[in-house]
Amino acid sequence: MAPSRADILAGLADAVVQMDEERAVALAHAALAAGIEAYQAVTDGLSKGMAIVSDKYEREEYFVPEILMCADALYAALAVLRPHLKVESSATPAKIVIGVVEGDIHDIGKSIVKLMLETAGFEVHDLGRDVPPRAFVDKALEVGAHVIAMSTLMSITLRSMRRVIELLNQEGLRDRFKVIVGGGPLSASLAEQMGADAYGESAAEAVRIAQRLTGRS
Repeated sequence: MAPSRADILAGLADAVVQMDEERAVALAHAALAAGIEAYQAVTDGLSKGMAIVSDKYEREEYFVPEILMCADALYAALAVLRPHLKVESSATPAKIVIGVVEGDIHDIGKSIVKLMLETAGFEVHDLGRDVPPRAFVDKALEVGAHVIAMSTLMSITLRSMRRVIELLNQEGLRDRFKVIVGGGPLSASLAEQMGADAYGESAAEAVRIAQRLTGRS
């Protein structure tokens, strides 16, 4: 008996959590064979797995070696799914500058968000990880960005996020860019306290927020 769609999606999430690269690849192929949209396989499968991994990291059940092995499973499955992602076309795509803030090198969640944003038709400028506050502002000005998106998995680096918003305020640029933040230690109330426009709890939600803030929904 062939596995159900729900079983495949749950399996993708579990394969990431269990660091099982071979199983993740097999389930990615199974998802396509079952008619599951690649986008759904990422958002309802792989992304949910990474959310569990992030939670385990915060609780110190997983450490950097485990995170890297989870990432290997995730990226192996993404390689199967990526060619099947349907990119929405737009004559004038909104531009987003994205990165992991200074002091944090955990970029798996950011990479998923980037992929989902590109799939939704955004022009994404990825600064990578451990990005200084000044770099976010400079890049946003350089490319004429509509949104600055920042992430972190570490509470100690929230000050770097706050610093980006401080720079925008100090230089009279705050009204020019929408700011979205995300990551394990954040919440909607904390995002509001630091002056961000929105908090994205998941990759799919981050895309919906970006669409709303840029009028692309």
